[in-house]
Amino acid sequence: MDSQTAALSSVAALIEAVGRGSQAALKRLYELESKRLYGIALRIVRRPEIATDVLQETFLQIWQHAAAFSTERGAGAAWLTGIVRFRALDAVRKAGREVPSDDPALGDEALEPDVIEKIGASAEAEALRRCLKLLDQEQQRCILLAFVDGLSHSEVAERIKAPLGSVKSWIRRGLLSLRRCLEP
Repeated sequence: MDSQTAALSSVAALIEAVGRGSQAALKRLYELESKRLYGIALRIVRRPEIATDVLQETFLQIWQHAAAFSTERGAGAAWLTGIVRFRALDAVRKAGREVPSDDPALGDEALEPDVIEKIGASAEAEALRRCLKLLDQEQQRCILLAFVDGLSHSEVAERIKAPLGSVKSWIRRGLLSLRRCLEP
């Protein structure tokens, strides 16, 4: 087993151990995943203090709901990403608006083509990167804006200056293509 596969399985194993009440597993999971999850939160909320709160809420939710995690429904890293993403989007909704920043590194500028490179070098990220390259440019850009930057469909349409219906279609067709590409 290579180191990437070991890391993937260890995340799932750690989540399962947290589900059984292991505080040591939660600590190790935090050590392994907190930087990546914080980066996702920061990209969505665009404010470090809110991203820190989102990360704390994420790990609280992990502690409370890890027993519900199942490797049959998906990978551990994807489960964690989903939690932090929804927590971050919830924080943006609570604030009532996104807070723009003067720092282009925080996502106010156009999305960089290599954004998936920043997610990590795991086998899942490699498979996702490979499958994303197979999508049309519009589908790829819309999916990245929606799922990496956390923009709504209407915000994506506004950002890329395209009709809302087209954006929704591109995202839907792109996600279906990704699912087919990623299925074993």
